[in-house]
Amino acid sequence: MNDADVSKQIQQMVRFIRQEAEEKANEIGVSAEEEFNIEKLQLVEAEKRKIRQEYERKEKQVDVRKKIEYSMQLNASRIKVLQAQDDLVASMKESAGKEILAISQDHHFYKRLLKDLIVQGLLRLKEPALQLRCRKADRWFVESILEEAKEEYAEKANVHAPQIILDEQTYLPPEPRPDGIGSSCAGGIVLASKDGKIVCENTLDARLDVVFRQKLPEIRKLLFGKAAA
Repeated sequence: MNDADVSKQIQQMVRFIRQEAEEKANEIGVSAEEEFNIEKLQLVEAEKRKIRQEYERKEKQVDVRKKIEYSMQLNASRIKVLQAQDDLVASMKESAGKEILAISQDHHFYKRLLKDLIVQGLLRLKEPALQLRCRKADRWFVESILEEAKEEYAEKANVHAPQIILDEQTYLPPEPRPDGIGSSCAGGIVLASKDGKIVCENTLDARLDVVFRQKLPEIRKLLFGKAAA
């Protein structure tokens, strides 16, 4: 085999090796591209899942915030309604308080009322000796009916008439001032045992408080319906 033949064979071998190398390279490239596409798809899907999860998380947060805000607004509305109801009830009580101020202006009626309040207090306490307090403006009325009240109590309770000392040192507050400043009393009396441990507050203000507490469910029902009673 001469040099030309040897050279020819070497060239053929080189072409063959090159062709195999190219084919192998193509296979590697195709395989690498497939693996790249698969990995890329996996990464894209993973990112999509992350985005969906993040979106769902934020959506839940928004939903929770909406529920919290709605609950807060609902509670605020309820508080406003309850406050408005309480204000109306308080206004009614205030109006009633102003109405009872007129009672002491009718002297004949007020004297009889004071006597009844004293008798009622005596029947509650059933003490042989008591202290009585009244407004300074009512002192004359109380003195004028005190004996009559004691006798009426003694007859009803079937006991001796009690000893009642009119407290001339400490009077009940006067009727309310127009400017509303200071403590006040619309009228009535306060009875206490001799040692001061047992007290019966039978003022018009105290009676109004008692009646208002007793009637409050009925008042609220009439004003605001069954749900507010």
